[in-house]
Amino acid sequence: MTRAKTPRTDAPGWVSFVGSGPGDPDLLTVRAADLIRQADVVITEDPTHAPLVRALLGLPEPDADATETAGPELVDGGFGEDGQPLTHAARAKVVVKHAKRGGTVVRLISGDPFLYASGPEEAQACAKAGIGFEIVPGVSSVTAVPAYAGIPLTTKDHREVAVVTCGEKVDWSRYADDRTLVLLSGVGLIGDIAQQLVAAGRSPQTPVAMTRVGTTTEQQTVRSTLADIAADARAARMAPPAIIVVGKVVDLRETLSWFETKPLFGWRVLVPRTKEQAPILSARLRGYGAVPEEVPTISVEPPRNPQQMDKAIRGLVEGRYEWVAFTSVNAVRAVREKFDEYGLDARAFSGLKIAAVGDKTSASLLEWGLRPDLVPSGEQSAAGLLEDWPEYDELLDPINRVFLPRADIATENLVAGLVDLGWECDDVTAYRTVRAAPPPAPTRDAIKTGKFDAVVFTSSSTVRNLVGIAGKPHPSTVIAVIGPATAKTAEEHGLRVDVLAASPSVEALTTALADFGAARRAAMVEAGQPVTKPSERKPAARRARAK
Repeated sequence: MTRAKTPRTDAPGWVSFVGSGPGDPDLLTVRAADLIRQADVVITEDPTHAPLVRALLGLPEPDADATETAGPELVDGGFGEDGQPLTHAARAKVVVKHAKRGGTVVRLISGDPFLYASGPEEAQACAKAGIGFEIVPGVSSVTAVPAYAGIPLTTKDHREVAVVTCGEKVDWSRYADDRTLVLLSGVGLIGDIAQQLVAAGRSPQTPVAMTRVGTTTEQQTVRSTLADIAADARAARMAPPAIIVVGKVVDLRETLSWFETKPLFGWRVLVPRTKEQAPILSARLRGYGAVPEEVPTISVEPPRNPQQMDKAIRGLVEGRYEWVAFTSVNAVRAVREKFDEYGLDARAFSGLKIAAVGDKTSASLLEWGLRPDLVPSGEQSAAGLLEDWPEYDELLDPINRVFLPRADIATENLVAGLVDLGWECDDVTAYRTVRAAPPPAPTRDAIKTGKFDAVVFTSSSTVRNLVGIAGKPHPSTVIAVIGPATAKTAEEHGLRVDVLAASPSVEALTTALADFGAARRAAMVEAGQPVTKPSERKPAARRARAK
């Protein structure tokens, strides 16, 4: 349970009936997101609503031992204290009760509040109680799910559409024409519905599509005809919630299917990461249709003894160094934190030459107002940095010393290379990488038994630590790595690398994995095989390492 952000008042509250959309959290409207952020109470109706609110507000998952956290109070409006589903009237009473306590109440409703939902009844209850309210429309599954299935409800040749809530009282003879039908709550009745539509005059070969859990990465669509849809839906084990579309527009799915054909659609991808890592990697994976699961493997912490770092920062200010070489974003962050501690800013680098190991580190420096003098022209690594590093010239270089802030587990290759070029190095521990706690037992089991489709490794440390805290991924799992050094570490731990990024960046890594998934999918389609995920195949069917 979360607590309200502000104390309640004696004045009546205000209720916003907010549509949460069809399932994809990215379809939540801007207005809906703003109201949730401002709410004192959020009344939900679907199991996905509470995680959506926590994700939107950046709140952690609830701790069984915790009694209070920040954020709005979350109230389950889907079920009563007895565990039974609430009726529309009972739900309306919950809304009115919380509104009377004062403050702002958001009533989160799946889809659109006024379209096949309980919004009208609950709003009427508020009006009767003298409580102010507003309606915030949401994206309805009626239109969104067919769109995500690649099925337009209208075209220039098909301009009429009817939406029908299925049940025993529907007169299907009224829908014997060729207009498009959108059927709600029809999964269990589809056999009878199809027979009655055919009896009313529709062709048995009329195209039909049934899409379950639409707009989510679990979306599944069965394309059939009125004659065969009942059998095909049973064979595919289709279950509610699902939207059914009947009509010639279904044939356009052949060319317009865009969501279920994403290269990593439905792939469960393990993302070992540092606790502080930005969610860019997961966001890009979602864009390709994957379901990323982040597992912290490394915690970045200050050095045990800060004196060496303090001395180096003083030396930097006093002009002790000719160069400062940053080999990671974490190194930039560590030095910047020390600068803040001393009340310094980027002007202290005046007269110094700055090197960055790659584009990400360079971008981190630019955010600080520093432009690197040296970035590798080739491989973005310590080896690439050494390839471009100038030899020490006592005539051109007034100082022969390099400040190298790095992790406690960094290799000695860069230091040795700089010494060979005539430079003296202060190799300083700027931060420590500490192995994180093991993930929950279900996650460890999923890693070892092949329930993940892929694992993406962004550094050698993530390889070592994941294997250390959770064990080796199953042989059927696709292994994707950010660069040659990470690939070598993975192979040393008995992992067969399938995907190697063209350059050491999150963008290149996710693109390479998506290309792998697209090629794999195309090969299955060309061979006439059903498209399956890596977790659904045998280890013997693994592809060779991607070049």
